[in-house]
Amino acid sequence: MSPNYLLMYSEQLATDIELLCQNIKASSNTLFQIRKSSSSVYANIREANYGQSKADMLSKFEIALKECSETEGWLKLLFNTKAIDEISCKKYRNLCGRIRRMLISSCKTLKESLDKSRS
Repeated sequence: MSPNYLLMYSEQLATDIELLCQNIKASSNTLFQIRKSSSSVYANIREANYGQSKADMLSKFEIALKECSETEGWLKLLFNTKAIDEISCKKYRNLCGRIRRMLISSCKTLKESLDKSRS
């Protein structure tokens, strides 16, 4: 079985963000929100792997995509408020970007497959 890089990267993101939050000083709301959004990326990708249908899988991936974008926004806020440095911000935003691109590609493939099965 080939490795599921999307799942691996999303788990890495959730883990890295949790560890980051344990070691920085920032608003408790901001830390809560970034933990929530990054862990949601991971949770939805995990759920998608056991989707009841291609449509269900697509829905989970689309939610993960939104949560990934939200995580990037919280990272930018943490950087803007000087809670994290530029290197950390870029590192985690690059990981989000990698996940986002994989999700966009997966969503496109699933949509094409659903369109074919409907016609």
